[in-house]
Amino acid sequence: MTRQDVENSDPMRKAQELMRPALPKRFYKDVSVEAREEGHVVLLDGRTVKTPGKLTLALPLAELAEAVAEEWRAQVEVIDPGVMHMTRIVNSGIEAVPAKHQEVADVVAAYAGTDLLCYRADGPERLVERQAEIWGPVHAWAEETLGTRLVLAQGVMPVEQPAETLAAVREAVRRFTSLELAALHTVTTLTGSVLLALALAAGEIDAERTWAAAHVDEDWNAELWGQDAEAMRLRETKQAEFEAAAKVLALLSA
Repeated sequence: MTRQDVENSDPMRKAQELMRPALPKRFYKDVSVEAREEGHVVLLDGRTVKTPGKLTLALPLAELAEAVAEEWRAQVEVIDPGVMHMTRIVNSGIEAVPAKHQEVADVVAAYAGTDLLCYRADGPERLVERQAEIWGPVHAWAEETLGTRLVLAQGVMPVEQPAETLAAVREAVRRFTSLELAALHTVTTLTGSVLLALALAAGEIDAERTWAAAHVDEDWNAELWGQDAEAMRLRETKQAEFEAAAKVLALLSA
């Protein structure tokens, strides 16, 4: 019996599939972008795309609207919101974030208290060196940019960051627009590091290096013990979402 046969005969899998809501069929033929007074809007057969809360999906840049339009063009027989990461991010930036801008910013900034880049391994030596090589420049940039000290820790024991450090990160994050903040939130939660997210947004580090920096420990373990197929599939899914958020930040900062 093949793996596919086993999966097909799995009653739990069948039950889960039955519980999934059916995806809506693609109902449109043409996807276009049009400049209007409220911004650049995405049109489906001439009808304006709306957010889930029925707000007009209007964006400040034609390039960003085109990127969102490409996600709608990429839907074939059905519309799968699960793969339309950029659409989800801009929907959030238009609808959800503006009403809770400070609250969302504070959630993002709170990652500074347990930031990935501040927790270094105490061994083996090669891992310690790799973390210092990849994380060190971003950590140094953050200290210089924020004008404050970030405490490093070794191992898993928690370390408390100075109050002025947390305040500086909070102030930096609150300056982002709602669209930028929606993307910054995605990058921060996926990488576990607001420092990486801020460096990416500032152009200090590119998307490829940011994603690699977020997986230094994971890649180290994979080199030692081999890759787990399921973990890699999950990572690829998260990477697609990360890359969409990184693109939103790049377009808005250009």
